[in-house]
Amino acid sequence: MKYVVIGPTYPYRGGISHYTTLLIQNLRKKHEVKLYSYVRQYPAFLFPGRTDKDPSQLPLRAECEYLVDPVNPLTWLKAFWRVRQDHPDALILQWWVPYWTPTLAAISFLVRAFTSVKILYICHDIVPPDGGGPFDRHLARFVLRRGDSFIVHSRDSLNRLRQMLPKDDVHVTVHPTYDMFNTGHRRGKAEAQARLGVGGNTVLFFGFVRVYKGLEYLLQALPEVLRHQDVHLVVAGEFWIPESYYRGFIPDESVAKRIKIVNRYIPNEEVPDYFAAADVVVFPYTAGSQSGAVQLAYGFGKPVIVTDAGGIADVVEDGRTGLVVPAKNSRALAEAIIRYFQDGLGDKFAAEIEKKEQRSLFAWERLVELIEKLSAGSE
Repeated sequence: MKYVVIGPTYPYRGGISHYTTLLIQNLRKKHEVKLYSYVRQYPAFLFPGRTDKDPSQLPLRAECEYLVDPVNPLTWLKAFWRVRQDHPDALILQWWVPYWTPTLAAISFLVRAFTSVKILYICHDIVPPDGGGPFDRHLARFVLRRGDSFIVHSRDSLNRLRQMLPKDDVHVTVHPTYDMFNTGHRRGKAEAQARLGVGGNTVLFFGFVRVYKGLEYLLQALPEVLRHQDVHLVVAGEFWIPESYYRGFIPDESVAKRIKIVNRYIPNEEVPDYFAAADVVVFPYTAGSQSGAVQLAYGFGKPVIVTDAGGIADVVEDGRTGLVVPAKNSRALAEAIIRYFQDGLGDKFAAEIEKKEQRSLFAWERLVELIEKLSAGSE
């Protein structure tokens, strides 16, 4: 089949860029695929991070043409003409934040009005986890009603989208594993911990620090954990909220000594060390339809402790590949971390994650097969 994909890739950083690149790489194993990426993404005054560019020395790349500029409508028209000339079996667009409303609405309107090309939307979030007000829902509906079929990665997103577009063709499949960093030489736990300056039992919080990530609940849980179990907590990721706010949840110096904060974007070549050093990865989210970071942990064979917020727990088998606790409950989170170490659950959970059926469940081939079916007009 023939596909056109519009979305971010290198030099842009983050989960959506990685997702697009891996999707392209896997689609190209069987199909002809063109990727039209963005000339630029967010203006500085709208972007809360330091930069949207990937600093990695070993970036994840996909061959593409940088074509679409979100602040230049002429490039939206150019993208439409390219799609019309390419005449693919499907145009694949991605939706995650309302910022892309004008660009994606214009492209999908033109494609739907003047071609027979099917429009397939992959929805990472229906509304932003740290937003989600009526206006955000209005913008999402304004864009997505122009799609023919939709793929989501959680039941939470499935329910939200079906409420918004009850008659539309919506399909849910698990978010594939991010295993692109888990290749080549990997340091052992002791060596990785030495490089990070930690030791012993280690808990990892990984990814951008945003309001809905719930880091404060993990910090509030840590004193109780330390009363029962000696652990280190590593917080690795760029803070989009002032770091000082979270440090206010650390009660004293004795707890602070057990916490290592790395307030920056972690480049690709450093990612393996953080997961090699960790015994378990914790996601104390208060909202969110799904998390690529959970699949990143699985890519390294690491068990997880997650909350039941949104669709975060959809890919976690409680008591088999991780533990699930109520959201916004630091006591329950502390009890889960204590139980994880005291009951020695790490090896058991890791073995489950590595099983063939688990690897197959999270394979990119499953997503590609669903795209093929939707493009061919069958379910």
